[in-house]
Formats: sequence, C-alpha cells, structure tokens
Amino acid sequence: MTYRLGVDVGGTFTDLLLFDEASGAFWRHKTPSTPHDSSEGILTGVKAIMAQAGITAEEIAYFLHGTTVATNAVLEGKGAKVGLVTTQGYRDIMQIARSFVPGGLAAWIVWPKPQPLARLEHTVEVPGRMDAAGREVAPLDENAVRAALRKLKGERVEALTVSLMNAYLNGAHEARIGAIAAEELPGIPVSLSHEVLPEMQEYERTLSTVANAAVRPVVSKYVSNLRDRLATEGFKGRLSLLRSDGGLMSSQKAEEHPVNILMSGPAGGVTGALWVAKNAGFENILTLDVGGTSTDVALIQGLEPRRQRTTEVGHLSVRASALDVKTVGAGGGSIAHVPQLTGALRVGPESAGAVPGPVAYNKGGTLPTVTDANVVLGYLPEDLLGGSFKLDREGAKAAVQTIADALGVTLMEAARGIIDIVNENMFGALRMISVQQGYDPREFALMGFGGAGPLHVNAVARLMGSWPAISPVSPGVLCALGDATTRMRTETARSFSRLAKDTSIADLVAVLDDMAAQTRSELLADGIPEEQITSLFEIDVRYAGQAFEVPLTITQDILEQDGIEGILARFDEEHLRLFTFNMDTPHEIVNLRAVAQGQAPALPAATLPKGDGDPAAAKIRDHTVWIDGSERPAVIYDRAKLKQGDVIEGPAIITEMDSTTLVEHDCRATVDAVGNILINLKTKG
Repeated sequence: MTYRLGVDVGGTFTDLLLFDEASGAFWRHKTPSTPHDSSEGILTGVKAIMAQAGITAEEIAYFLHGTTVATNAVLEGKGAKVGLVTTQGYRDIMQIARSFVPGGLAAWIVWPKPQPLARLEHTVEVPGRMDAAGREVAPLDENAVRAALRKLKGERVEALTVSLMNAYLNGAHEARIGAIAAEELPGIPVSLSHEVLPEMQEYERTLSTVANAAVRPVVSKYVSNLRDRLATEGFKGRLSLLRSDGGLMSSQKAEEHPVNILMSGPAGGVTGALWVAKNAGFENILTLDVGGTSTDVALIQGLEPRRQRTTEVGHLSVRASALDVKTVGAGGGSIAHVPQLTGALRVGPESAGAVPGPVAYNKGGTLPTVTDANVVLGYLPEDLLGGSFKLDREGAKAAVQTIADALGVTLMEAARGIIDIVNENMFGALRMISVQQGYDPREFALMGFGGAGPLHVNAVARLMGSWPAISPVSPGVLCALGDATTRMRTETARSFSRLAKDTSIADLVAVLDDMAAQTRSELLADGIPEEQITSLFEIDVRYAGQAFEVPLTITQDILEQDGIEGILARFDEEHLRLFTFNMDTPHEIVNLRAVAQGQAPALPAATLPKGDGDPAAAKIRDHTVWIDGSERPAVIYDRAKLKQGDVIEGPAIITEMDSTTLVEHDCRATVDAVGNILINLKTKG
C-alpha cells in the first residue's frame, strides 16, 4: 500500500492528514507547532500519525508540505543579508521603487518607508549593457565584476542577486556574473533575474529576485533539516512543498526558487476545498478559512481557483503566481474592546494568539475574544473532545461582561454583538473576492473550515446569500488535506510585448511550444511520467497604453481553434466583467506563461454508511443556545456517528476532534454521501 501524508504547519498547531491511496481511508492528527524549529513538531506528529495508522515511514510514498517558513522570514525581517548586482546607473532601483506610496493624499508625510530587502550599501554596479532587443551594446567588464563581488564579500552578504537591464531578453551577462560569483563567493546562493522572472519591468523583476535571494538560505536550511530528520525515521519517498499557486514543487526546486512558496500556507486550504468540492459535486465555492488570528477567503469557479500574478506578504509585493487569497484580522482569538473615544464595539485585529489565548482556554488570558463569545452563547460546548478538554464558561462570561458593562447591554447581547461584528468582517473580505471582482455570491456555495470556520459559516452564508453553507469532513485539518491531494506544477514566463494586430498565431504558438517543452522537461526531471503531464498557457493582454494586464488561461487546442481573435474576445469579456466597460484601443499581448501540471491523484472520498435520516444515534445531549434574541433549546451531536442522509434541524451543534459546526435555528443540515454537512435555510427545503 502507498500512503500520502499532508502536513500543514500553522502558528499554533501542525496539522497532519495521512491518506491511503487504495481505500480512501485517512487518519488525522494535530500537534503543537514548534516555532523555534518546525521540523521538531512535524516529526512528533509524523510518529503519532504513523502509530495511529499502524504503518512505517517506508510505506509513505509522498510527503506533501505547506509551510509558512518563507512568509515568516519576510514578515519578521529574518531573511538573509542580500547583495545586489545591477547595471551601471541603476544602483538605486530598490530605493526608488517606482516612487510607490500607499494611501491617499499626504500619505508620503506619515508613511515610514520600509527598508528594502537589499540595502543600498549592499548594492553594486557593473559596466556592460544589453539593449531592448537583447543585443549586447557594451561588453561585461569582468574585472569590475570581480572587484564588486569582493566588496560584497567584505560586507559578508549571505545571498546574492544579479538583476541587469533587459536580462529578461538575454541573460548571458547575468549567467557570466553567476559563474564568477561561484569563484569569488563560494557557498553563497546566487539568484539570477532571468531565471527567477524573465519578464519586462526592471523594478518588479529585481524585487522578485531579491525576495527569492532573501529567503533562500532560510528555506534551504529548513528543507535540508526536514529531509535529514525524515531520512533518520526511514522515509524514502518524495518530499514536495506547496507553491503559492496551489501546485506542488520538489523540495530541491523550493530551495532554489523559494519566492514561489511565499503563500504556501493559505494555498493549502484552497486546494483542500477544491478536493472536497469535486467529491461533493459543487463547482462554484467561496472558501472561509478561519484560524485563531485571521481569516483567509478565496473564490473557486468551475473547479478552478482564481489566481493572481502578484504575491503579497506584508508590505512586499512580488511578481510570482499565487492563488487570490484575501486575509482579514478576524479569528477565534480576535480581541473585543470598546474604545473610550467612540464608545462603539470593535473586534480585532489584535489577537490573544496561542499564548495566553482566549479566557475560556484557562491559559492565563484575561481579554474577551470571539471564542469566549461563542462559549458564552453556547455555540462552543464546555466539554470538547469527549470531555477531555474543558472550557471555562464562567471565566468567559466574566470577560464578556466587561464589554456588556461598557456598552450598557446584557451579557448575551454583548456576546452576540461580538459574533455579529466578526461575521461582518468576514463578509467584507468575501465581498472583495466576489462582488468587487464581478461575481455574484448567490451563485456560489460557502465552505467554512479551519478551527473556527464551521462555527461561523452558517451566519456568513446568510449575509452572502451563498447556499449551502458547507462544513467539510475534517475542517480543522483541511489545509493538510489540500497538501495531500494536489498535483505537481511548474511554470515559466516571457515578455512578448507586441500589438495583437501585428502578431500571427504561428508566432505565438512557436514561442509557447518552446516554453511548454521547458516546463515539461522540469517535471520529467522531477520524476513525473510523460503521459501524466499536461500543458496550459497564460497570456497577459491589455489595451495599448494601459499600465496593467488581464491574465487569461488557455489551452493549445483552444488557441489553435479560436486563434488570436478568440483570445481578444475573451479579454474583452473579462475586462467588461472586471471594469464594466471596453475600449476601441488596439490590444497588446504583453507576457506569456507556460504551465506544466502533473496528474491530480485519484484519491477517493470514503462513503458514509446510509442512515434513515434520523440523527438520534449521534445525539450526545440536549443543550441551550442564545440565538436571534432569545435562549432556544438545541441538541449536540457527535459528527463521527452521523450517517449519510441524516437531517439535523437547527439550532444544533455538531462536534468533532478538530472543529465545531453551528446550525442556526431557521436552518436545516443534511449529511451528504461523503460526510460533508450541507446547511440550507428551512424555507429552501
């Protein structure tokens, strides 16, 4: 038997999900994360889940891993000291940064400009120049290169970036500098811009390559450490990491191009939701991933998640494909407070985190949080995990009472007010990726996961008009499930920059074929069989004169069938959806990308035994919740005992190992064939 192990490392918990490829059976485990060395927590979890399944490390064929190690290196300023080599006259490229200033009028007065990842004192210039057609105008001065690299060696740089003018058209000078750097700076990782991002726009190309260099030593140390630890346990399978765009890349590629895993963490939830949607028969899904500190939301249409061409981490915005995930500071640990200035209730973005955590967790927390409000209202029962974990409801009441006193309302009204506000914050994030992108949320189902997602998904679905509200199987470890069920992916890019009317389909296909061959060879080198590799293309189009492009995904068949006119018609349609207007201006084809994908694993979802529709066998006890202005009788159910076809009338609470699902009073939940809980308004039938 072969097993796939998905591992997702979060700030508080490391989630593991072990999948038997043959039967569809799975095992799940949560273990505390170890921020000082994530591999420690991972190994603890791996040993526990192997013992649970009764297998050895040799039986695990694939270790599939979503990680925030690169993200945290950027956010915490713990990236490597980067040396930057630029073309003569371009030493200030990172400091000028296109004169970007966030915010409105006078923001430049109050905005503290962040320190670039490559400091000015670690930036050197070298003579030599390519023109805009990729022809050599001035030869590379190798003596000057050696002198510049020796200066950086004296500065003790830990990583090197080489980004020269027009290198995206001809990388010969960059490659030569890389070869010289191997002699002058042995052991220092070198990132070349024409390899990391072969696209026009010198600042974006330089920034992305510098970001790659900054996190490269950190990621390399982490990956090699993890690989060694797994080897000592007897693991001989393939170690892959989740890319920001939801595909997998080999651990070796992740060490060379870590800029592609900056959003690896949130991508796991989206790929997990995609697998659940396929098995549940839904094509359009909005995702609601609620953790302790933040909520991530994304949109999946026609079983394709929306992607974007930029990855944003903190103030950093790099040119690398990523799933379009929006994050807000609203989670189970978000702190409620009433500012004296306004006297109005606010929730978040500050969080109680894992330590001290919500008051109800009995870990020393004193400030009221969203979790405490859920406990007070009865949505989170006091005895979780079969009574092995006891929540402090009285402590939670005392904390929320401070909010009630400040507002002059009852305890229950204050608690519900906290929940209403955090739900509105989640609603706002979901509007950003649906309504504001031209999508009608009523055409989508809403899937809630993460530790707290199923508690809020019913209420947020009501705000969105997105039905059914879905609580998937194992919602608390869905990111790990996503890691285990996605496929290998790689891409390459080139700038094209021609007016569509001056471009023939043959010109386009010739370039794309060359790029497709390059990406396919990369997957072949990673051990993916030729017959399992598929190619698709992305073409960035704009109206001539615009400063931004609209990316379009297309297959070679459609390209040859519809021609250039078909691409332009699709662009006009997408532009109209995004901006509500089109222009008569000529179209320009700006960038081309080729994507190669391995085969998605055909992992079955285990089918539940059929029931008679009555969930009585899963009932734990009667309960009371405060909902819609009054206390109402409710029932608590054990999700593990529910059967296919069971119908649960709200208000009800469904508990399991890693999450709790709330069904509101005017809603009804149905358990589908593979165990997902589908919640609809009673009036919808």
